[in-house]
Parts: sequence; C-alpha cells; structure tokens
Amino acid sequence: MKIRPTLILIMLAFLVYSVYADETFSEGKAAYDLKDYETAFRILKPLAEQGNALSQYYLGDMYYNGKGVLEDYTEAAKWYRLAADQGHVEAQINLGHVNYRGEGVPQDYVEAVKWYRLAAEQGDADAQFYIGRLYCYGIGVPLDYVVAHMWINLAAAQGSETAREYRSSLSEQMTPEQIAEAQRLAREWKPKTEE
Repeated sequence: MKIRPTLILIMLAFLVYSVYADETFSEGKAAYDLKDYETAFRILKPLAEQGNALSQYYLGDMYYNGKGVLEDYTEAAKWYRLAADQGHVEAQINLGHVNYRGEGVPQDYVEAVKWYRLAAEQGDADAQFYIGRLYCYGIGVPLDYVVAHMWINLAAAQGSETAREYRSSLSEQMTPEQIAEAQRLAREWKPKTEE
C-alpha cells in the first residue's frame, strides 16, 4: 500500500498539534492551579474552542464559580456539556448538578439523571451516590429502593462514608429480599467505558 505525501503531511500536522495542545493545556492547568485564572482562561479558551475536553471542563468550572470571569451558569453549562459529550466524568457530574438545580439551563431532573448515570456507569462513586439518591426519592426516575441500594452500595464499596451511612438507613426501609436483590445487582455490575 502506497501512502500519499498529502496524507503523510496531514498525519504529521495532527501529531505536532496534539503535542502542542498537550503542552499548552499543561500550562493552562498550571496557571489554574496557581489561581492565576486570567492566564488560565487565556490559554484554555482556544483549546476548549478547538474541542479539548479537559479545557472545556475547566472553562465550565471557571464560569460556574466566577474564577477569572464573571459567574455565568449558562456559559458553564455550555462548556460542561461539550466536555460531558466527550465522556469527561466530572463534566457529566457537574452537568447533572446544573440540570438538577436549574442553573444556566431549565431545571430538568430527567436530564440530570442522564448525566449522573453516564458518570456512574463509568464507575465514579460520587455519581453512583447521586443517582442512588434520586432513585430513593423517585426524582427523574421511578422510586426504586432496590436500584437505589445497588448504586449507593457501589459508591460505599469505593469508600464513600456518606454512601455507607445512607445505605444503612435505606436498608431499614427494605425487605431482606430487596436487599439481597440489590446486592446481587451490585455484584454483577460492570463499569462501561466511553468509546
């Protein structure tokens, strides 16, 4: 198979850009960590606009918390969404939060569940706890103690003390059969990886 020179140039340009973007992101993240948000914003925004999920997440955080920019929940939700669509777990959780609270987007519990679930299915303990609580109260999903217990149990197994305490109080409201079913579901659960 003969590779055309144009294809080689395109592949080389992509490789050079990837290395540049990684180094540039590291500079922006370092500025962010040093609370030099003005510099972080200046570095991260062009990367975010070019589709870098990590930069999009940090831009969302900056807008959400007013770090170096005016607090703007709508802009935060926009950047979280772009990163979340690429499988960024923390962005998915934060997008779940803004949908749950109606910050920058209309309040939408079903949408919140969607984003929490995506992060929970990747194995994030916080997201597993959040979605478990929503099942406890039937918020955005049907009330289901078995599924709630399963998610909360998964979070507790990762060391979440809050989830352990919540699981104990939830168990008091369940039958032994329901607890056994929830434990079976938790044992059989496998994380999904973003493709």
